[in-house]
Amino acid sequence: MSHDRCLYSNMVALSPVLVLTYLSYFHSASCHATVPNMLNVHLVPHTHDDVGWLKTVDQYFYGGRNDIQHAGVQYILDSVVGQLLQNPERRFIYVETAFFYRWWKNQPPSMQKAVRQLVDQGRLEFVNGGWCMSDEATTHYSAVIDQMTLGLRFLNDTFGPCGRPRVAWHIDPFGHAREHASMFAQMGYDGFFFGRLDYQDRTNRIRTLEQELLWRASESLEPPYADLFTGILPNGYNPPKGFCWDQSCDDAPIMDDPDLEDYNVDDVVQRFAAAANSQAMAYKTKHIIMTMGSDFQYENANLWYKNLDKLIRYVNTRQANGSQINVLYSTPSCYLQELHRANLTWTLKTDDFFPYADDAHNFWTGYFTSRPALKRYERVSNGRLQTCNQLEVLGGPSSRKGPFGAGDSETLREAMAVAQHHDAVSGTEKQHVANDYARRLANGWQHCQVVVSNSLAALSGSSAGRIYCDNLNVSACPLTEASKKVTDIHAHSSVKTKIWIEEYFFNRVCVCVCVCVCQFVRATFDPATGLLDSLTNLETHSFLFPFLNLFISLYLLIPETLHLSPPLSFLHLFHDLFLSLPLPPSAPLSLLPQTPELQEVRQQFGPWVSQVIRLHSNSKALEMEWTVGPVPIADGLGKEVITRLDSSIASSGVFYTDSNGREVLRRKKDFRPTWDLRQTEPVAGNYYPINSRAYIKDDKDQLTVVTDRSQGGSSIHDGSLEIMLHRRLLHDDWRGVGEPLNEMSGVFPLGLVVRGRLLLSLTPPALAADAHRPLAQENVLQPLLSFTEGGPPPGSLLEFSGLQAALPPAVHLLTLSQWGQDSLLIRLEHQFQTKESKEHSVPFTVNLQVYTQYTHICTWEPLAAKPLRKPLGDPSMWEVILTPMQIRTFILRVAPRR
Repeated sequence: MSHDRCLYSNMVALSPVLVLTYLSYFHSASCHATVPNMLNVHLVPHTHDDVGWLKTVDQYFYGGRNDIQHAGVQYILDSVVGQLLQNPERRFIYVETAFFYRWWKNQPPSMQKAVRQLVDQGRLEFVNGGWCMSDEATTHYSAVIDQMTLGLRFLNDTFGPCGRPRVAWHIDPFGHAREHASMFAQMGYDGFFFGRLDYQDRTNRIRTLEQELLWRASESLEPPYADLFTGILPNGYNPPKGFCWDQSCDDAPIMDDPDLEDYNVDDVVQRFAAAANSQAMAYKTKHIIMTMGSDFQYENANLWYKNLDKLIRYVNTRQANGSQINVLYSTPSCYLQELHRANLTWTLKTDDFFPYADDAHNFWTGYFTSRPALKRYERVSNGRLQTCNQLEVLGGPSSRKGPFGAGDSETLREAMAVAQHHDAVSGTEKQHVANDYARRLANGWQHCQVVVSNSLAALSGSSAGRIYCDNLNVSACPLTEASKKVTDIHAHSSVKTKIWIEEYFFNRVCVCVCVCVCQFVRATFDPATGLLDSLTNLETHSFLFPFLNLFISLYLLIPETLHLSPPLSFLHLFHDLFLSLPLPPSAPLSLLPQTPELQEVRQQFGPWVSQVIRLHSNSKALEMEWTVGPVPIADGLGKEVITRLDSSIASSGVFYTDSNGREVLRRKKDFRPTWDLRQTEPVAGNYYPINSRAYIKDDKDQLTVVTDRSQGGSSIHDGSLEIMLHRRLLHDDWRGVGEPLNEMSGVFPLGLVVRGRLLLSLTPPALAADAHRPLAQENVLQPLLSFTEGGPPPGSLLEFSGLQAALPPAVHLLTLSQWGQDSLLIRLEHQFQTKESKEHSVPFTVNLQVYTQYTHICTWEPLAAKPLRKPLGDPSMWEVILTPMQIRTFILRVAPRR
């Protein structure tokens, strides 16, 4: 069938971020007619299928381990498709491409043909379209873009324009990030719907009829570039009470034979009319949306559709008797079309939807830090994937099949995509599921190691065996421990590869120290307490005092029989009922022998908490490497460990956190920009996600902390920044997981030990972004180290760059990956916000020919609406202009350079 039904929408948006949705297609001819001047109720049949939560992604797909939860996605898709084919009036939306891909590849050609017809006709509509429904608090924007690309490319390759989602659908994530909305807008989505909203915010929006709004999701991108219509669903993502007809529900079916017992049509119609009219009072138009489905529903789709068919028929029949309600099968796209036709003015929102609370003492802010080891492993895996992608391009075909065997980047790409799920990197899954996410990442990295080794062999001319030392996070590498001389190979995802030799010596002596000084930074320590006492930037003469770091928070776990209110900290939730106690060093400070490159101070706060503070000669940041665990629980108390930095900065209750690693948002203690907050949790209610950085500032100084993973943090006191490092809790939170956050393993049977790193930058505010922007990017995309024994073979190439010239400091190569046999996918981004840097918050021009070190660009295609065509031979045709925070995507058709 042709794609004639996939008509262009009147709400077309541009897509410089993703390759697949730069024009928005819409099955407008497939939308059922609505009735003017009536209340039109759009019924949206759907299922919410977590890509791992209580069961692993594969267990959910197959329906395994039903002793944990009855759910089998393959049966849901089998059943739904069968029911759609029976009745052309019916509609269904599907979200998680990871599951649909698994199902699709097992279908015979006849079934694939039937499903293509359903998609072409708009009866089966894909929404969101990413590999998963990503978390919004703990994901990095680069990984989100990658997982969206993976899912959307499959839909585009399989179904063409009719398979392209038009609506973003994030019904379950626990709060919503402004950067996610910005990315969706740039990807070309016309609308965004979600289900979870802070209970106070929802109450206020119901009162003011502002549950549908325009989200201006960037302060840097010129409107409407990052503007996105946003709708808040009325019941989370569940059906109205009393109208759930899944096999997992207890609601009575519609019994419509008056000669049989329990005839209930009149009652059902009356209750539905009441529910519809009640919901309509909270929205502006004559159109409302009802989500008819929930978690892993429609395994027996006949139950749902038989009753929905009856509901539509019997409610609409009442119109002959004066009813003003019209019910129809619909999709989010059809509903959005009707809102557009209403031609109303919508409330403007410019902040985000964090933090999220579902009642006065249940703030979903603990998961910002939950499972810190998994959060770090996901971040490391992201850097490895970018390096693998780039070396796959630079090494050519031999990178996939070469002297070290056959490798691929797809396995790690899919594992990373699954890890972005809102119950994956968020840390809100069962322990065995968290283990499965980590196993997938490890397996993907094994596949990528082959690609990296083959590529390095091709680029360097050396096929010497390479060791990757995956346990460097615990300073374990058999090769370097057994050899005095090794070749250390740095493969950096900035498209540069360097090779050099280092010799390692391990005999060191500890001595007392109170001052550390390098070229750029001076740090002093209080000899009485052993704590960091002051920090000075020797270039700008910025000076801060005093410092207090490594604090421990204790939260008592009182038996439930005491009916404690407020409740306690749990996997998702964070409470601040009890006392926070400082943890002073328990041993004298020690300093390793100073070298021109490094000074290192070690602090021991107890048998399970320690810290190393480092100054590197070539760095303007102070490094704080913390090690926490196993967190003791013999006293029966769960604990949350924070590091707190108290300074002389006059921050006046204001602090700043990043959104998914990109733009930074202003926060104010005990304040929400869009409603009058009634604060009930003075600490948890002020915690926000920190994906890569947070800072406080006054007119003179700015203290920025760059993190190595997603964490929760806040500024509870003026001049203070605190970041939660680790959590170990002993009770379940009654949010579905069914187990406490008490991580242990064969390696750590007494409790998880976690190590991490914070980078502190002290600058005047006008110069701060020039320091923290590249610092955060370097921390996300760290060099990949591999080792070979002995020196490099004679004739080996010791340094290689895929660029002919360095990019401007404000421009970052976000993506370089193989797209087709003779094509590359390239994304360039401007990584500075508007007005934050005098030097870098300006447009930059980049010439794409700088990428032609080993390839010849035949053609390039900017992925946006109708690019400006320039005359052939015009040198400026290769130039790309990037404005602050802009991302641009290109497909390059290339051939090997001769």
